[in-house]
Formats: sequence, structure tokens, C-alpha cells
Amino acid sequence: MTYIRDLGISLKNAEKQLSIASTRDKNIALEKVAEAIENNREEILKANQLDIEIGKKENMSSALIDRLMLDHERLNGIIEGIKTVIKLSDPIWQSKKVWTIENGLTISQMTTPLGVIGIVYESRPNVTVDAFSLALKSGNCIILRGSSSAINSNLALVKAIKEGLRDSSISEDVVGFIDDTDRNLVLDMLKANEYIDLIIPRGGRGLIQFVIENSTVPTLQTGEGNCHIFVDETAKLDDALNIVINAKTQRLGVCNACETLLVHERIADIFLPMVYESLKGKIEMRGCNITNKIIEVNKATEEDYEEEFLDAILAIKIVKDVDEAIDHINKYGTKHSEAIITENLTNANKFQRRVDASTVYVNASTRFTDGSEFGFGAEMGISTQKTHARGPVGLEQLVTYKYLVMGEGQIRK
Repeated sequence: MTYIRDLGISLKNAEKQLSIASTRDKNIALEKVAEAIENNREEILKANQLDIEIGKKENMSSALIDRLMLDHERLNGIIEGIKTVIKLSDPIWQSKKVWTIENGLTISQMTTPLGVIGIVYESRPNVTVDAFSLALKSGNCIILRGSSSAINSNLALVKAIKEGLRDSSISEDVVGFIDDTDRNLVLDMLKANEYIDLIIPRGGRGLIQFVIENSTVPTLQTGEGNCHIFVDETAKLDDALNIVINAKTQRLGVCNACETLLVHERIADIFLPMVYESLKGKIEMRGCNITNKIIEVNKATEEDYEEEFLDAILAIKIVKDVDEAIDHINKYGTKHSEAIITENLTNANKFQRRVDASTVYVNASTRFTDGSEFGFGAEMGISTQKTHARGPVGLEQLVTYKYLVMGEGQIRK
């Protein structure tokens, strides 16, 4: 616990400065960090290549390798994400509501930072920078605990972040990184109520459940995405096919990829062969009994419909109508991102109202559930719970508030 305690004390001390830092100072610090990442580009990519080589030796799947990989384009995206956060409005010390009650007291609800945020995440090194930039702009200190598979990448990125902060008026102590891969440190982190105000787990089901079950610090659940696309009987099939291909194949190892395809029984004979011809040899398809009467694929099990594959696997099920599709999604989904492809406005409205998920699409790919795509610049993750935030977690979701009450000598009678 000494490791986490020492880090927590440092972060808490830095929080006092950061919580009252001006927007200008925070933006300059972010600009300096973006410059430092650019200046250390080759070192970061070299460190990432080392992680990839280790991952391949340990037989890491191609989808997970893709999640881990950084290249010049992705590094450009990370830097651009920081620049977008700079352009966004400062969410701190904003008045959400002001009112005067009968006795003359004026009450203002003002936004304030949460304090110190801890994030436990898997593989993706871009999270290191995304989480830091959002935390800093929202006045929060952050403690980062990435996976051992990305340790070299994360060390290089944190080194650049601290280098940038040293050229600004913001203390480099606003960001802490657990550079020891000992898993017991995660348990210490989850119990560090004195130093950490919120824990965010970002990763697969195992990580999320571990954090929820072991944390005494409040948690914000993000990450797991067993996402569905339902192709209704009125769908434009060419559009539907393009959406399915994009949602499943653009990136396999991401939480907003489609894992299960639901198809209305009245169009299954036409649409499933289209899917089969487009995905065969690229994606393993596992279908229900009716699916196997139309196309020859592996048989789907109950477990397949529950699984977030993060791999080149797609489960398929034929349903009789939109109601059965909704019931299936609400039973097996993880409340992440769900889509209906339809030209029936009634079915679209029903799907949007009744599907229990953070983000519900009509005639679009689930791949858009992303902080950068939503205009947030970056994200801490996709929240799949209903409090305190839901969907992509950006700046506005990383605040709490306090009430300011102005009086003229009033006393309560």
C-alpha cells in the first residue's frame, strides 16, 4: 500500500493547484504535452514496437495486437485529440442553475472537479493520453494503471506528458503512472479511498467485474461491448450490408464493434447470402438453426450470444420481428451500442425507446460510439451504467458540483 499511498499523497497535493487553474494555463499545458509527444514520436513508436514484438511472442491475437499498435497515423490522432480538447469549453466553475427562494437566498449550482481519478485499462496506449488530457482540462488529477502488455508504450507516453508539463505552469504531479506491473497494486488502488475519488475500469468483462467486486472507491463502469445490429424487413439491404461489414470488420478488437447480427425472418433468405459472400474467409460466422438452413455456417451456442468476441467472429440469429430483436438485445447486450437498420419509422422509434443501451442507432454503424466521433476530443471510455454518466465519457461527465448560497443575514425559523 506504500506505493499507492505515496502516489496518492502527491496527486492530492497537486489537485489543490489544478482544481483552481485557469483555462489558459490548462490549455497551454495541453499544448506543451502535444508538442512533447510530437518531439518524442520516434521513441514512443520504438517502445510500442517492443510491446508488439513481446505480444506476438506470447501469441497475442491479431485483434489485440491491433488494439496495442501505434503508428504515425494513430499518433497523429492522439495529438489531434489533445488539440480538440484544448478547443472545448472549460467545464469547471460553470453555473448550471441559479435561483432565488422565497426568503431571498440566491442559490447557484456550480461545476467543480471530481478530484483524483484512477483508471485501470487494457492494451490500448492511446487511453494514456486521452485520459490524461480529459482529466487535466476538467481540473482532475489522474492515476493511470495500464496493462503489462503496453508497459513500454505507456512509459514512453507518460515520459512525454511529464516533459510537456514541465514546460508549463501545471505541476507534472497531476498525472501518476503505476510503472510496476504487480497486480496487487491494482487492489491497493481500489481500496485507496483517502486518495482516489473515482475509479474507471476500461477493458473486458474480467477486468470490469474484478474492479466492481473489489473496489471500495466509487466506480464508473465502462468498456464491455456486446453490440448488435438488427436488420428489419424494410431495410435497404445494400446499406444494411455496408453497415454490417463496417461495424464488424473495420476494427475487430474495439468495444463498439458488432458481435451479433439479428435479421428479420422475412428478408433472411435474401440478406444472409449477401452477408455470407461478403464475410466468408474473413469472419467466422456462427448461426442459429434457421440461419443454417439458409447459409452453411458453424452452429451458434447460447454462450456465443453472450460473448464480446473482440475477434473475427460474428453470431447470427433470425428473429420474427422488432419485438423479438429488442428482447434478445436486452437479454444479451451489455448496454453499450445497438443499431436497427429500417425504413419503418414506427419500428425505429420503438427500438430507440425500448432498447436499454447507452447509444442507440438508426441506419448507422455502431462504430461511431467514440468520444472523438461525438466531438468530445477523447474519452475516458464508454459508460454502460446509468449513473453518474452514460455513453462516451468526456469533459462534461468528469465534473461534480457544489451549491453556492448568498444571503443577507437570513436564519431558518
